[in-house]
Amino acid sequence: MAGREVSRRGLLGLGAAVLAGCQAGPSPGGAGPASGGAGPPPGSPGSALPTSTTTGAPPGPAQQLVRAESGRPEVALTFHGAGDLSLTRRVLDVLAQHDAQVTVLAVGTWLAATPDGIRMVRDGGHEIGNHTWSHGDLAHMAPSPMRTEIERCRDELDRLTGGPGTFFRQSQGQYATPAELTEAAWAGYARVLSYDVDSLDWTDPAPERIRRAVAAARAGSVVSMHLGHPATVTALPGVLTDLAGRGLRPVTATRLFT
Repeated sequence: MAGREVSRRGLLGLGAAVLAGCQAGPSPGGAGPASGGAGPPPGSPGSALPTSTTTGAPPGPAQQLVRAESGRPEVALTFHGAGDLSLTRRVLDVLAQHDAQVTVLAVGTWLAATPDGIRMVRDGGHEIGNHTWSHGDLAHMAPSPMRTEIERCRDELDRLTGGPGTFFRQSQGQYATPAELTEAAWAGYARVLSYDVDSLDWTDPAPERIRRAVAAARAGSVVSMHLGHPATVTALPGVLTDLAGRGLRPVTATRLFT
């Protein structure tokens, strides 16, 4: 997103990437911002676990969703799923107090280390998605390890929650590259959820700065936030109050693009 002030790849090594945010990448490749939905995608609750196709032609790139154009006064708050379980619990408590539904894109290593976290998200009625296994620099991977990152997280989500998640989101990039869209489709995800507003909460700034960043959201916006950062917990009540004051309702990404 324009106006990004910090280079995430320069700030964080891969060993710390699971707790980092998602670096802005190039402009969307392949599919661009999409309005409306294409029906329930693979990975919706109750759908079968998708599997890769290893023969024949590629299934075609996944659809990249960045901002909805329905005109409804709704926004999707989306959370990078990683970090301390106590912070996750506090974020979910704030969301419940404000009757807000969100989409959590989980990192596979977090799922494996803290399985109760994603179960708490699910039990709170929130939507779940895939944010790669290890939150590496996906755009610079070859196709095979890129797909492994997606599939390994997909399979862990299915093991823990009974489904692979509704969306895939690339790691360390605001927009998915054409290769990421292709590999997401191979892994069974019809839609890739990017975003148009970065809260910058991954830098743990003052809460007021997070609120100012989210103030850029408009009807149809997808906002990137994080479960595992203390500043997010502190800022979230104000963020939700600000959105309500502007007549904007936080909904899941599926609802936003329906």
